[in-house]
Amino acid sequence: MVRGAGQYLLDDTGRKYLDTVNNVAHVGHEHPRIVRAGQRQMAVLNTNTRYLHENLVKFVEELLQTMPTQLNVAFVVNSGSEANELALRLAKITPTRKILLYPKLVIMVTRTHVLK
Repeated sequence: MVRGAGQYLLDDTGRKYLDTVNNVAHVGHEHPRIVRAGQRQMAVLNTNTRYLHENLVKFVEELLQTMPTQLNVAFVVNSGSEANELALRLAKITPTRKILLYPKLVIMVTRTHVLK
């Protein structure tokens, strides 16, 4: 793939593939308003959530207020793949009895995914 346009990815021959994988389902590739918003933000700060920011802290605090008191820790990650890797690592070190107590409360939030 060498380019994205709207809802498609294009290969080096110009063949179009419907993009069902990347995080563009709502606005497509190269959406002018989204590109301008990204450019404005990058002129201020060009980074991701691996750095602590006041708004991120507020979001996590508000999110934790909606959880049962036993779920009082949040892990902020940068991508779905990081979230999946963290979930696997946590599952490996978590005693089975704890997982069985809350089988429907394993929740992971990333910037683009909410998995339950």
